[in-house]
Amino acid sequence: MTLADAESHMQKAVEATKRAFNTIRTGRANTSLLDRVMVEYYGSPTPLKSLANINTPDASTITIQPYDKSSLTQIEKAISLSDIGLTPNNDGEVVRLNIPPLTSERRQEFVKLAGKFAEDGKVSIRNVRRDAVDSVRKQEKNSDISKDEALDLQDEIQKLTDKYTAKIEELLAEKEKDISTV
Repeated sequence: MTLADAESHMQKAVEATKRAFNTIRTGRANTSLLDRVMVEYYGSPTPLKSLANINTPDASTITIQPYDKSSLTQIEKAISLSDIGLTPNNDGEVVRLNIPPLTSERRQEFVKLAGKFAEDGKVSIRNVRRDAVDSVRKQEKNSDISKDEALDLQDEIQKLTDKYTAKIEELLAEKEKDISTV
């Protein structure tokens, strides 16, 4: 594993953490809440966003207008069964999701969830670091690189680890602030 590979993998861990954060409610309507919702459509699980037009007409409402009206009930069912904690309202044309204001208990739960997502991201980064350091040690053992080069590379890997871990910490602080803002 090269230094560039390690950095690329760490960047992907940060992006995955960002996507995970986007699925957490902040009290404002956000279409990314529905990114993980899969709808049983003609026998196969299909992402909701590929079956419908999803909009946020105001700060507390998400509307889902399916391209195929016959999928309305399946969409409603998929949202009800998902873990987003919202109740869909089907009016025969569109499905509406009203985003209730978050209670302080709910906000605390979401802050904990954000912390868990951040920790998962940091674990991914540390796993990349471990793999990269193992690769450097293997190269050193095979005499492909000198001991000094190996130590320099390990220092660089640690700097990358610190950089991307700090990015996740920044994202977490931003998300916690977002969740806590009433």
